[in-house]
Amino acid sequence: MAWQGIEGHDAIVARFAAAEARGRIAGSYLFVGPPGVGKSTFALALAKALLCEHPAPGLVPCGGCRSCIQAAAGSHPDIDVVGKPDDRATIPLELLIGDDQHRMREGLVWRLLLRPALGPRKVAIILDADHLAEEAANCLLKTLEEPPPAAVIILVGTAVERQLPTIRSRCQIIRFRPLPTATVERILNAEVRLAGGPEDPATLRLRAMAAAGSLVRGRSLADAGVGEFRGRLLAILGRRPLAGVELARDTIAFVEAAGKEAPPRRARLRFVLETTVDLFRAALRQAVTHETPADSDFHRAAAAWAHDPEACAEPLRHTLDALEAVDRNANLTVLVDAWTALLEEPRLARLA
Repeated sequence: MAWQGIEGHDAIVARFAAAEARGRIAGSYLFVGPPGVGKSTFALALAKALLCEHPAPGLVPCGGCRSCIQAAAGSHPDIDVVGKPDDRATIPLELLIGDDQHRMREGLVWRLLLRPALGPRKVAIILDADHLAEEAANCLLKTLEEPPPAAVIILVGTAVERQLPTIRSRCQIIRFRPLPTATVERILNAEVRLAGGPEDPATLRLRAMAAAGSLVRGRSLADAGVGEFRGRLLAILGRRPLAGVELARDTIAFVEAAGKEAPPRRARLRFVLETTVDLFRAALRQAVTHETPADSDFHRAAAAWAHDPEACAEPLRHTLDALEAVDRNANLTVLVDAWTALLEEPRLARLA
């Protein structure tokens, strides 16, 4: 039975259950792992369990107490969640310590100093921790180092390296791995059935493999346009020399097809870049360990690079840099043009 309906992270559940049983829940945690594997969902479920008035062994919330009911409704006064607004490149400082007129009289840090409203604890969850500006991160340091006695602070990001060293050193790091393909397939199948529409088992299996352990990606591939573009993207990336102009043209068309709103356009570009990163990493693994991807399209594309692992390093680095730039309000067309130009192999050869 999955813990609170969350699959794939049983070892992490056991770790927290053991810590709670010993009275050793820490004050500050940093959750890291690939996007779409359930880190934010886990953080909210953990907050519910830690605040439950009548938890069962294994850190299982009762679901019926006042605390559980409010946590499920998203209205618990002792669960505080902040994250990066859609229209901002970073988490604003005022969300943490208040605006200029209310410094340390508003914001998450100030609220953590207040007594819990219902029980013995407060839980603060900072989503999008990768996007903490240095000023905002620095204002958290004292709170992370010495959290209020009744507080548990959880930062949710993607990679340890994207956090300031001072943040990393003050948190216990919890690493989330990609979900197993079988788990992704089972969840996607349940969602398809709940929606009332059957899906071909072979197609569902391919979608689960293409998800690379991410439910968010697996769900996005249900859109025929996204799935079709993925095949075209892998075909382009699997041809050498890599054609930057063709990659730029198709990527920009795919991003613009999301409409005029910035969030869905950024999400599509992120999908392109994450798929590209996965491809070059798979090629490197294949070169070193001879491990071949189960997805046939992915296998064919990676094979074009697997015999030349040194050629994978530069485009992988450029793609990771582009991925970091997606949420910094960069002009997406300019970003795609710059990224694809750097990936063109003749240009890479000149830079070498």
